[in-house]
Amino acid sequence: MKGNVIVGQSGGPTAAINSSLAGVYRTAKDRGAKKVYGMLHGIQGLMEEKYIDLSEHITNDLDAELLKRTPAAYLGSCRYKLPEIHENREVYEKIFEILDKLDIEAFIYIGGNDSMDTIKKLSDYAIVMGYPTRFIGCPKTIDNDLALTDHTPGYGSAAKYIGTSVKEIIRDSFCLEYSKGLVTIVEIMGRNAGWLTGAAALAKGEDCAGPDLIYLPELTFDLDNFMERIRELLAKKPSVVVAVSEGIHLEDGRYVCELGANVDFVDAFGHKQLTGTAAYLAHYVANEIGCKTRAIELSTLQRSASHCASRVDILEASQVGGAAVKAADEGDNGKMVVLKRISDDPYQCSTEVKDVHKIANDEKLVPREWVNAEGTYVTDEFIAYIKPLIQGDVSPVMVDGIPRHLYKPSH
Repeated sequence: MKGNVIVGQSGGPTAAINSSLAGVYRTAKDRGAKKVYGMLHGIQGLMEEKYIDLSEHITNDLDAELLKRTPAAYLGSCRYKLPEIHENREVYEKIFEILDKLDIEAFIYIGGNDSMDTIKKLSDYAIVMGYPTRFIGCPKTIDNDLALTDHTPGYGSAAKYIGTSVKEIIRDSFCLEYSKGLVTIVEIMGRNAGWLTGAAALAKGEDCAGPDLIYLPELTFDLDNFMERIRELLAKKPSVVVAVSEGIHLEDGRYVCELGANVDFVDAFGHKQLTGTAAYLAHYVANEIGCKTRAIELSTLQRSASHCASRVDILEASQVGGAAVKAADEGDNGKMVVLKRISDDPYQCSTEVKDVHKIANDEKLVPREWVNAEGTYVTDEFIAYIKPLIQGDVSPVMVDGIPRHLYKPSH
């Protein structure tokens, strides 16, 4: 590489997002990049000329290893939607003026669907205007809903945490007995895709029966049918554990969480804040049956639990970061790195690049055939798909009994 590289992080963070950042940094330096800049708070920060020289913060191999074990977006994230080029050309002129000043050869953006929209628009503008900077997307999302890639970095660690947490919740739910039983509702992220919620089935094994019911957002949620199944289960056992997606919805399209409270917050990409699904269902069950209920919302713990990260996930995250730099160095533009599964046993996966125009603003959903006929559990095919992604552990660097992270720069 003859010029410089700039990298940013966007959208919701993961336990593996900083491993991708480390992969970008190491590969860029190995390929001769003069400087590797980090945008503070993604494209939004870049437009305010907020960036750092990463070599001043990652000074040795220990820093790089700590970075890979540090949750949240080290550089800071954003949810900023670039306007269409014809709507606001000045935004693009400003961005490219900054990139030109920094002599940026490669622009790497680590993110999900909305971040790939940014890569698409910037690469299109660069091509039309004849700018030499190349734009490559590096996949990241716990939701696992990016098109054309087998899976996304961040998903394996989140799935591992969910499977572990649900198993522990199930164990806890049998500690006490209540006269009318106990129903525990666990709310899991994922919006319109059920990849994360399906991971609750990982709790099932020789020492655990797993959750009793799993509801994914790909299928319409029937409240009456749900209640019928809860009653049937309580007639047979003292404790019932149900995993539900935050995005389950009724036949009329309303999210279940909207039944209990108004959802006012909407981000720059038009996404409603989904929260309160478990709380609503637990309250509903308690009123209908009179049993003890608990609502557990895993919330941001799913994406920040680096102490429970998957080794496969961390390694692949670093791998796609390096592959993004390699793709840009070899002339690719307007592409995203994808993971291509070669085999399950032994598990093998490689990287390649795909046109970002076929990925941005699309959602990969759980196939219908990977959910049982009743819509209340995932199939063995789903489990076979997910199990290789949660293998191995990444030991935190412990200091005084608590994990040490790489201290993020001042934002």
